[in-house]
Amino acid sequence: MLLAGAAGCSSDDDAPDGGDTVVVAADLNNASAVDLAYARALQLRIEQINNSGQLGERKLELRTQDNRNDPTVSLRNISTFGDDPAVAAVIGGICDSCVVGAAKTINDKRLPTISLAASDEVVNPVAERQYIFKLGPNSADSAATLVNEFTRTGIKKIAVLHTNDLYGRGANAALTDARGSGITATATRAVKTAASDITQAVGALTDTDPQALVVLTPPDLAQQAATDARAAGFRGSIYFDSAAASDLFIPRAAVRATDNATMVFTQILAIDDVIATTPAKSSRKQWFRDYTSRYGSYSGVASFAADAVDLIADAVARVGADRPAIREIIETSQVDGLSGPIRLTPDNHSGLMPQALTLLVARSGRWRLAS
Repeated sequence: MLLAGAAGCSSDDDAPDGGDTVVVAADLNNASAVDLAYARALQLRIEQINNSGQLGERKLELRTQDNRNDPTVSLRNISTFGDDPAVAAVIGGICDSCVVGAAKTINDKRLPTISLAASDEVVNPVAERQYIFKLGPNSADSAATLVNEFTRTGIKKIAVLHTNDLYGRGANAALTDARGSGITATATRAVKTAASDITQAVGALTDTDPQALVVLTPPDLAQQAATDARAAGFRGSIYFDSAAASDLFIPRAAVRATDNATMVFTQILAIDDVIATTPAKSSRKQWFRDYTSRYGSYSGVASFAADAVDLIADAVARVGADRPAIREIIETSQVDGLSGPIRLTPDNHSGLMPQALTLLVARSGRWRLAS
C-alpha cells in the first residue's frame, strides 16, 4: 500500500524545461520487504529535500511502479518512465535482473538510473551501462572484508550457501577469488531466492565440519540458514555478507540462532555505537533518527535509497531535468553519503567505497559494531 500511495502523477505542464515538478521514478517490487524499506526511505528523503528549499522553486515528486520482481514488467515500467519527459531519473530496487534486462532501453532513452540491487552486474560492463549506477556494497569488497576476518581469526575451512541468481553467483565467485589458496571451501550449495525450505542444503554444508558457515543470501534466507544450522548442531561461526542486512532488530525467531553471527555492512545498523566526530557521521545519526521516528524502526538498506535521492537532487539543483546532464553529474559525484563515502567515475559506476564497510556482530537481537 505504501508503494501505491507513493505513486504520483504529473500534469502536462510539468515539462522538464519549465515545470516546477521533477519526477523521480522508482521501479520496485511491492511484495519485497527490502523494496518496502526503499520506498519508505525515498518518500522521506524527497520530503526532506523539498522542505529544505535546496531545489529553489523546483519540487521532487516520487512516482513508483510495481515490477513484481519480473524483468518483463520492469522493462515495461522503465519504458513508460523513459517516455515521460517529466521523469528526470529512475531508482531501481532489489531486482538485479530487472535492471540488467532493461539496460539497453535505459541507455537508448538516456534515462539516468540508480540501482539499489546487490549484484555488481547491474553496472558492468560500464561501456554497456552508461546511464546505470549502483549504490550498495560491492561483492569484491564484501568478500575481501570477510577473508581478512577469516585470516585474523585463523579460519581456514568454510562452507558457503548462496542464492542461485546474479547476486549469489557473483558473490560466491568474488569470495572464491578473494580467499585464494589459504582458505578452503569444504562445500558450496546454491538455493533459489524464493526457497521456503533450505534445511537440506544447510545440513549438507554443516555435515562437512567447516569452521565457519558463510551465507550469501537476502535477509530472510540468511536468518533461516542460521536457524537451520544451529538446529543441526553446528557450533562454528556464522558469517553474512551485506545482502543479509535488514532491520535494526533481528526477528525474535532468529535471535538465538544468529547470536554472535558476524555481518559485513555499513555502520548505519550500529549507529548508536558511533560517535559523531564529523559532519557526515552527524548526518547519518540524524537520518537514522528521522527514519526511525517516521516508521518505528530502522532498515539497514534505507540509507542507500536516501543517497540515491541525494545524488539525483544535487544534479537537478544544477541542471534541472536534463537527463544527459544529470548522468554526467552523477558519474563524477564524490560525497560522504549516509551509507559512507561514495566516489563515482566514468570507469566505476558502483560508488560505495570499501571504507564504508565494517563488521557488525549480532548481540541480544540487534546489530553492534564488532570492535
